[in-house]
Amino acid sequence: MRDYLPLLILGGIFGVLSVFLLVAYGVFKRKKPAEFQRHMKDGELFFRLMRYAKGYWPHFILALFIMLLSVAYDVISPLLVGHIQKLIVGEFELSYLFRIVAVYVGILLVSVVCTYLQALILQHVGQKILSALRQDVFEHIQKLSHNQLNRIPVGKLVTRAVHDPGGVSMLFTNILVTLVKDTFVVVAVLGAMLALNYALTLMLLSLVPFLVLATLVFRKFSRAAHRAVTDANTEMNAFLSENLSGMKITQIFNREDTKMEEFRQHSRAAGKARTGRVLVFSVFRPIVQMTNVCAIMCLLFLSGKGYIQNTAFLGQVITADIVVSFYMYISKFFGPIQSLSEQFDTLQRAFASAEKIFTVLDMEPELADEPDAIEVEHIRGEIEFRDVWFAYDPDLWVLKGVSFHVQPGQTVAFVGATGSGKTTILNLICRNYDIQKGQILIDGMPIKKFKSASLRMHFGQMLQDVFLFSGTIRSNITLGLEVSDEQVWQAAKLVNADGFIRQLDKGLDEQVRERGNNFSAGQRQLISFARTILHKPSVMIMDEATANIDTETELLIQDSLEKMKNIGTMLVVAHRLSTIQHADNIILLSKGEIKEQGSHQELLKLHGRYYKLYTLQHKKLELQKQ
Repeated sequence: MRDYLPLLILGGIFGVLSVFLLVAYGVFKRKKPAEFQRHMKDGELFFRLMRYAKGYWPHFILALFIMLLSVAYDVISPLLVGHIQKLIVGEFELSYLFRIVAVYVGILLVSVVCTYLQALILQHVGQKILSALRQDVFEHIQKLSHNQLNRIPVGKLVTRAVHDPGGVSMLFTNILVTLVKDTFVVVAVLGAMLALNYALTLMLLSLVPFLVLATLVFRKFSRAAHRAVTDANTEMNAFLSENLSGMKITQIFNREDTKMEEFRQHSRAAGKARTGRVLVFSVFRPIVQMTNVCAIMCLLFLSGKGYIQNTAFLGQVITADIVVSFYMYISKFFGPIQSLSEQFDTLQRAFASAEKIFTVLDMEPELADEPDAIEVEHIRGEIEFRDVWFAYDPDLWVLKGVSFHVQPGQTVAFVGATGSGKTTILNLICRNYDIQKGQILIDGMPIKKFKSASLRMHFGQMLQDVFLFSGTIRSNITLGLEVSDEQVWQAAKLVNADGFIRQLDKGLDEQVRERGNNFSAGQRQLISFARTILHKPSVMIMDEATANIDTETELLIQDSLEKMKNIGTMLVVAHRLSTIQHADNIILLSKGEIKEQGSHQELLKLHGRYYKLYTLQHKKLELQKQ
């Protein structure tokens, strides 16, 4: 027993470390914050991700076969080096040495070529899967309702569609194949060691339980650390997306210092999360390295003791060539284990990203089509509200029992104070939201009987806050619709947008910067008008669409709108009552209820709210003229 005292001391050290790991795990589990709890298990995430690899199994099988060829180097090379050691201390033959070296070099070249081919195959497959995952995320985001999109910051959605799939792609391009390869290497090396000297192999295996325990503990800490990093990155991206878009407001109100301090807080939080992840990994990796060194020390102790005392260990003699081979095998054994730990670190990062992605994909769209919903080929433009009640927030009604009827081809205007429910009515007609009570009918059928995407194709919306995409004027007008340039110019001419477009150097090919900030508000609105006209809607919706246009341009558009009345039904929201005097019906709203409705002249004769509002605006215009 005394002869093996160093081994017993080493065993005691590992025992103490095992207790320490168990205590650390217990403390962590008890104090772990709730936000670090993974809602999806690793197995569930793995199998869901594997669905994206379904069509690429032949590629993975080929990569696996190539990988097995490269594993041969890790198994055979220590035996060849040990054989060279045996040749040196025995009967040396130079020609035999050259043959062994040639075999070694040949195996090495095969391994290098196999590794290269394997990387090519997996990168090709990984990029395909990455693209499919991003497309699924973007497609699902498009299906979410306005209400759901309002609740999620844009920066978070950008992270889900761009950053997180990139983290997941590592699972297919590197992690899986490396995990399989390292597993094969460990098993193959273990088999070779058992065949070479089972006694030393048993010594090595006595350290494995400690490594298993350390890996399990590390897995728990690593999972929480990666979740913290992912959350911190998401919050910082959301902050940047919002504040870069609103940078002009920050500058106008001179709040740069305040926003900079907020960004520092997000940056420090992200840095703290990354530091935590590094600390977790910096503890586990030295543990594996220490175990590797201890195994080599045990090998040298047992082989040196056997050589000096001329004794065997567990009945087996340890020769010089066995020592050399085992020394290399120990590195081959612990190298993959250490690599497994590194891959596990990356795996947890991929799972953390995957969970974020699936959280978005699992969001059920609030405005799902009914099972028997039909496609809409044509809309006459008849719209009816029957006792409609609606609230964005529970018990905070925006519309209260609203009822009205719009005949096909009519022009109906909605007026009222801010917050009276005008824009809400337009959103409900397009089914951007679902009502709580009542019924909305399109051409005599409940709106839910139509497929939403099909229904919206027949609506043309012109909003006050015009959104232009980066690209060209042509792409912003057509939005991907395949039409000729002549049709584009006709639409632009109809809304008097052709004038300023022809003055541009590149005409329709003029570049539009982000959100169209290289054009004036009026020009952006005219482009929006042309876009709507080109898509030939059956129902035209104008929500304060002329608010940002000068009086001269507004008169031109009013003339165009008169010509377009025969296109279909027109719904208008306007604060300036002078723009809606020729509407067939004017509906005045107040606090979500209809107070008055009729033609311009009929409402003036009532001497009610509309009369007072019109008189007030008329006096204001007279004063401005003076």
